[in-house]
Amino acid sequence: MATLRFSVADAEAGSRLDKALAVRDEIASRSLAERLLREGAVRVDGALRPKSHRLEAGSLVEVELPKAVAALELEPMSVPVLYLDEHLFVVDKPAGLTVHPGAGARQGTLAGQLLSLGAAGGVDPERPGIVHRLDRDTSGLLVVARSEEAHRALQDAIRRRAVERRYLALVRGRPRSRTGRIDARIGRDRRDPTRRSLDTDEPRDAVTHFEVVESMAEHALLDVRLETGRTHQIRVHLAAIDLPVSGDAQYGVRDDLGLTRQFLHAHRLRFRHPVTDEEIEVTSPLPPDLEAALARARTGDGS
Repeated sequence: MATLRFSVADAEAGSRLDKALAVRDEIASRSLAERLLREGAVRVDGALRPKSHRLEAGSLVEVELPKAVAALELEPMSVPVLYLDEHLFVVDKPAGLTVHPGAGARQGTLAGQLLSLGAAGGVDPERPGIVHRLDRDTSGLLVVARSEEAHRALQDAIRRRAVERRYLALVRGRPRSRTGRIDARIGRDRRDPTRRSLDTDEPRDAVTHFEVVESMAEHALLDVRLETGRTHQIRVHLAAIDLPVSGDAQYGVRDDLGLTRQFLHAHRLRFRHPVTDEEIEVTSPLPPDLEAALARARTGDGS
């Protein structure tokens, strides 16, 4: 079992312990950070501390990292694979499928299926090979590593913003410009921890770019590019500029165009291969439910 040790930098002083752990590359998820704290695997200056502990500059944090073994049950692969080589693969996730286990979703997740293709890399055994994620009701492309080397390189590329992730989003409203850049920090909402918002005590940098693909009477189809990848980022950012995502029950327009989920589809991934340096570009067409909603938006039929 490996041990992670780091000194708290001046810029991290005052941060909560769980949040400081979650942003470390070796941990890279809030769920794993909280699990390590629950299991007593984290010490600050030699003492166990609660997750809400506020760090002081210069403190030594020691973390006993879990052994990266598969703790998932292998499940049959049903998700389309659009690119595959010995180092990584790209899948086209359908809406309604959760990426990794969480509360109330221990089985029937994408992560269990990924094991059948040799997904590997990272210290969280519940997220083998996963370097980014999609919300349960967002469809589209995900790149997954098949080795520790590829996982580290892909994670680094995402951190350097060298992985181009593009989405198609149908929004209610008329954009004020053909292109736009939304630079607004987001985090857990102060009043509702299940939501992300600009009104937060834990703001993190978030940047979203968009371009209008098509304008309609009451809607617009946007091509959205993520510069950062915060939870619910696109949905929160577009709602903040009065362009809520159609079908989004949490941040957007719930009853719109017959949609039963948000109109958000990860349609393009482009990146340099972490081993060969070849440029990889994968695209995914809109799924049928979103195509049907788009057709209704074009005719002005919102029923």
